[in-house]
Amino acid sequence: MDKVFRAKTTIEQWRILHAVVEHGSYAKASEVLNKSQSSLNHAVAKLQSQLGIALLEVDGRKTQLTTAGGAMLRRSKKILQDMQSLEEFADTLIGGWEAEITIACEVLYPKHRLLNALKDYWPKSHGSRLKITDEVISGSTEAIKNKTADLVLSPHFPEGVHGNYLCTTTMLPVCLSSHQILQTSSINAEELADHLQLVIGDTGMEKPDKGWLKAEKRWTVSSFYEAITILKQGIGFCWIPKHLIEQELNDGSLVAIKLEGSTSFEVPVTLVIPDRKNAGPGVLLLEQVILAEHQADRE
Repeated sequence: MDKVFRAKTTIEQWRILHAVVEHGSYAKASEVLNKSQSSLNHAVAKLQSQLGIALLEVDGRKTQLTTAGGAMLRRSKKILQDMQSLEEFADTLIGGWEAEITIACEVLYPKHRLLNALKDYWPKSHGSRLKITDEVISGSTEAIKNKTADLVLSPHFPEGVHGNYLCTTTMLPVCLSSHQILQTSSINAEELADHLQLVIGDTGMEKPDKGWLKAEKRWTVSSFYEAITILKQGIGFCWIPKHLIEQELNDGSLVAIKLEGSTSFEVPVTLVIPDRKNAGPGVLLLEQVILAEHQADRE
């Protein structure tokens, strides 16, 4: 069994040392800390004795750090900051703020919009950790049903569940500009099904056979970014959110396939809080900043 570490020194001793150094003397530090000068002298002397290192030296009327003291002071500064952060976090938890918040985000959703919202959220987050998961098809639905996420951004949700509309994602069938699919001016859905389709794997456990997962000739990949890499090798076609391929469409490396009837479809994305009754202040703040990011879309 590993030997249990027992600290020789205390946080209070280090706090006193920092005060003496910052204010330049025991006298000034005693005023700031509202402690007697003799108690500060005793605390620092005991600290040096316990460490076996001289941390301070007196030069005339001025107290200054030794070389070793400077090195120890720099290292101890982070310990004091971490302790302050830890105790502030305890106050946060007492106030009802969540230690960790999980956001389940459907991969069709434009992630940069979420990041914009998180920039506003972070300074007000009280140190709550964030966990962001990417979900595909039934993955986000299950996150709502099973309440495994605190907030879910999804086009799919169970019957009876209500949420707030955020935005609409445009999906385009695309392939490499030199792909044989583009040899005809337009193609119908049945003809398109004869070609290899790249699909994004369902992250849910149920994995229903719907949407692009009904394709017989398919390669399943883990992300749209992986699909785009494969498309650029001239392999297959894929339905991809337009916002992910703006550059490729503009430079002509990827081309939208002209389908008879419609060459795109729209997917509305909704924000759902699966367990609103027990939602804490961090979750509700996140909801506010995400809705604010999409205010123009919702008007």
